[in-house]
Amino acid sequence: MMRCDRCLKPAVTFIRYNGSHLCSEHFIDYYEKRVKKEIKKQVGKLPQEGVVAVAVSGGKDSLVAMKILADLLRPRRKVKLHAITIDEGIEGYRPKSIGLAARYAKWWGVDHHVVSFKESVGCSLDEIVRTKDEDVSECGYCGVLRRMLMNSKARELGAAMIATGHNLDDVSQSILMNFVSGDIEKLSRLGPHTDVKEGLIPRIMPLRTVTEKENVIYALLNGIELHEQECPYTVNAHRQEFRSIVETLESRTPGTRHSIVKSYDVLKPLLLEKYGGTKINRCERCGEPTSAKVCKSCLLVDKLKRK
Repeated sequence: MMRCDRCLKPAVTFIRYNGSHLCSEHFIDYYEKRVKKEIKKQVGKLPQEGVVAVAVSGGKDSLVAMKILADLLRPRRKVKLHAITIDEGIEGYRPKSIGLAARYAKWWGVDHHVVSFKESVGCSLDEIVRTKDEDVSECGYCGVLRRMLMNSKARELGAAMIATGHNLDDVSQSILMNFVSGDIEKLSRLGPHTDVKEGLIPRIMPLRTVTEKENVIYALLNGIELHEQECPYTVNAHRQEFRSIVETLESRTPGTRHSIVKSYDVLKPLLLEKYGGTKINRCERCGEPTSAKVCKSCLLVDKLKRK
């Protein structure tokens, strides 16, 4: 049996990229210190009053993000934490995760809001998939509409920021994907956001430097139920290839994910210097922020209406 490097109690995990064995108590302490350090790096101090939003899908990462923010903000009685769940309308998948999001939000004293594709844009993702053009993927529609609805709801709530549950694996994959596709301007817009545009609520990523595995362990040690079912549409997602690439690189060279993110952080100020001056307009159709006359969400909805 492996023992904790700090107290010699039974270890619950081995952190390969730094060579440490930790028991449950010291793992939780290690994990929470890193998350708090990352929040401080991104925003300095959390607000003393007002509204903070957290995107909660009901998966392990978003539930952990909600728990940590609820714990941190609970002593600040003038700050209200609101959880926002986007219901894309995926039969057999989304209902359970919405139930988990609602249950834990109630348990941790967080106001919970559900915004659905069906009510907001007129059709569920399942309906979109049945009628969409082949030139736009399921994730292409879902990502654009989900981000628009999340931003709109957070702005309606008066939120100063939106926290997401993106972990180190997610972030390193996104960076690599944009490098490979040559979409450097999009790379400059990855969160966390420091170049805040009017009408866009900045995103923060408290879990940005902790791995997916560490999130699973933290969730289990805190009694959080895991929704392990994957979205049925991810089988066609381009991201799956990059997930496999990053996992292979990390297996061969522990610490690769951290290196990818650290390299990006060095480059980001230069990217913002080149692309950060993009003018933001209001969409002529819906009024949402966009760099064009008509936002991507409205263009995608137009495609569906022509079907």
